[in-house]
Amino acid sequence: MSGEEWSDLENNAIVADYLSMLSDELTGKRYNKAAHNRSLQKLIGRSKGSIEFKHQNISAVLKGLGETWINGYKPAFNFQLSLVEAVARQLHQRAGWLVSSQTKLTGISEAPGAIWIGTPPTLQNTPPPDEIEQMQAVARKFDVAGRDEQNRSLGKAGEERVLHHERAILASAGRQDLARKVRWVSQEDGDGAGYDISSFSPEGEERLIEVKTTNGWERTPFHISRNELAVADSNRDSWTLFRLWNFSREPRAFELRPPLTTHVDLTATSFQASFH
Repeated sequence: MSGEEWSDLENNAIVADYLSMLSDELTGKRYNKAAHNRSLQKLIGRSKGSIEFKHQNISAVLKGLGETWINGYKPAFNFQLSLVEAVARQLHQRAGWLVSSQTKLTGISEAPGAIWIGTPPTLQNTPPPDEIEQMQAVARKFDVAGRDEQNRSLGKAGEERVLHHERAILASAGRQDLARKVRWVSQEDGDGAGYDISSFSPEGEERLIEVKTTNGWERTPFHISRNELAVADSNRDSWTLFRLWNFSREPRAFELRPPLTTHVDLTATSFQASFH
């Protein structure tokens, strides 16, 4: 049976079991991977190795969908579309459950510190072409960028995390005076400014920060509005896109400076229709 294509029933069973383990991991609850594997062997009649590899496939699917995955199950690619659909279907049924306590920062007793800042993906070693192609295909099919954009709680939590980051950076540089002036513009003034956070460099230069947050990996696509692009273009010396990724576990980030077309491909996804 190991060489046969997995059925929908088998995919549903292993995805449900995987997400159960992932839920335990994200909430700090202990679980036994070997015990889960043995239970699946009895349930679906697949070998230990086949189940282990399918777990890695599920990690890859979650990566493509811009979600986190189980530590220890390194993403393995060349998965079947039926598995992607099984994962997407069960994520939809469990809507919002992957948002960890890290997305609920309001009211915490101690503000978090600085975020790890790395180089943009365009400057890093690029994954193999077939891996990139499969990830991009999954992201397009399930509109991962649109999902993140519409997730208000995720977006708000990401902005709040960056607010604390900016203040921590300035405070560590001895600029408490500037740290006190950092503003959460999108919350205080509403959307429309073309950026979310008004901050400063330690030297006192203005920083206009647009925050884009995802639980996924650093190459997860994102939406950016026409207004944000216009503000970026007219404020090239001060505007920056702060891409916050891996948010549900250990937030990491990189920054993109205008013009954004030097870093990413911009694709029109909708048009305004007006009558003649």
